[in-house]
Amino acid sequence: MSIRIGIMGYGNLGRGVECAVRQNPDMELKAVFTRRNPEHVNILTKTAKVCHVDEAEAWQDALDVLILCGGSATDLPEQTPRYAGLFNVVDSFDTHARIPEHFAAVDAAAKEGRKTAVISVGWDPGMFSLNRMYANAILPEGKDYTFWGRGVSQGHSDAIRRIPGVKDAKQYTIPVEGALAAVRAGENPELTTRQKHTRECFVVPAEGADTAKIEEEIKTMPNYFADYDTTVHFISQEELERDHGGIPHGGFVLRSGVSGWERENHHLIEYSLKLDSNPEFTASVIAAYARAACRMSAEGIKGCKTVFDIPPAYLSAKSGEELRASIL
Repeated sequence: MSIRIGIMGYGNLGRGVECAVRQNPDMELKAVFTRRNPEHVNILTKTAKVCHVDEAEAWQDALDVLILCGGSATDLPEQTPRYAGLFNVVDSFDTHARIPEHFAAVDAAAKEGRKTAVISVGWDPGMFSLNRMYANAILPEGKDYTFWGRGVSQGHSDAIRRIPGVKDAKQYTIPVEGALAAVRAGENPELTTRQKHTRECFVVPAEGADTAKIEEEIKTMPNYFADYDTTVHFISQEELERDHGGIPHGGFVLRSGVSGWERENHHLIEYSLKLDSNPEFTASVIAAYARAACRMSAEGIKGCKTVFDIPPAYLSAKSGEELRASIL
């Protein structure tokens, strides 16, 4: 029996989830919910329906999991608690500092509705979180390092596009090679924000815009660029579309630690990702956790969970016997 999937929001992530569902033979996309006019939204799955968000509640008995594909700034803090009381849900909430409060709100709603919710699913938070946790458990004496990139930061790109005089923009986060090399060499460096990453911006200015003012505003923007060495390139719209049309990303999670009675042996754990499409990979992770949410719900497990709470076997379409024979 197929897991019946609904998608809330049909942007880059929603389209990625649609593709991921197609690659999982035990899943079926039933509906896409949008704030736009459904008649103007063209999806790829011909057997699924496109509905307005106001129709979502009517689908409670027709979906096993609703995947929420909105943004973490304003959409998910409101949407996930709301729909967690009606559906089993999965989201990709990625504002790290606000995860505890988001968890509490979703947990209360899911328990009241007797549903299963999984939050903050993706690659960071998500797969990187798991690797940090595993590494800390295995090497309790050590140091963690996380590097992001080289890749497009969608949030930072959007922040640039909001500057007056900016027509379009893409921003890349880039690890500092020397810092990464020092960690890999076991030097356990103390690194500031500026020492770990640089930022490179490709900006299309509006006609007649003051490019010097735009560059200054980018480089001094608090919480985004002020703490980094930032390079700004002004290019044409054609160059942006030709050379920067994709949404690649990736990064590295490392833990350097010791073992032995005298702590004489040193170890390095490293996990890395290189992604052609940030949203499509995130969507692929979400699809696996949608399977886990469905299984937990069937077992009577209610409330909010994170990647830390879910057995790895629940992510796979394979049975326990198949996993032990083919992967273990």
